[in-house]
Amino acid sequence: MSTITVTTWSLEQTSPGDLLPARAPQGDVRIVRSEVPSPEFSRFLYASVGGDILWTDRLSWPYARWQEHLDRPGVETWVAYDRGTPTGYVELEPQDDGVVEIVYFGLLPAFRGRRVGGHLLSYGTARAWDLAERWPRLPPTKRVWLHTCSKDGEHAMANYQRRGFRLFDTKAEQEPGVPAPGPWPGA
Repeated sequence: MSTITVTTWSLEQTSPGDLLPARAPQGDVRIVRSEVPSPEFSRFLYASVGGDILWTDRLSWPYARWQEHLDRPGVETWVAYDRGTPTGYVELEPQDDGVVEIVYFGLLPAFRGRRVGGHLLSYGTARAWDLAERWPRLPPTKRVWLHTCSKDGEHAMANYQRRGFRLFDTKAEQEPGVPAPGPWPGA
């Protein structure tokens, strides 16, 4: 099996003032928290956004694993909609000591390049900073971080940096070269 070199960049914000919001796109774009944990919906978002950029680590998760993950206090999914159609999402996950990770962020392929990504990332990052307001048992957020890699969309890194994220780590590793699964087998 062939291998590919994958570079992973980790970025962070250490103050709410670091966030540089993007302008909201024109039209009827709304961002809504998915408040009812739904493994079906979360898997749909994960597979649809990441299918063409090799998001594969959660594809084998059974229903119970999805439910367990989504039921954790502070795990939130924020979904962007364009005229009622899901366009992308941000998943937040609290960690120790007031750290929140943006675990997943992305747009469905048909909605990339429409200026929704910067707005969704801005909104999701702001929700990471105020996470403890919705989850009083969590400590106030002191740091928001994420990672992106060379398999992600070509504009991902620039979007993160334009939103005020700063690079703090870079790693390169060999991974198996596998075809992108698409949003469903054979797509």
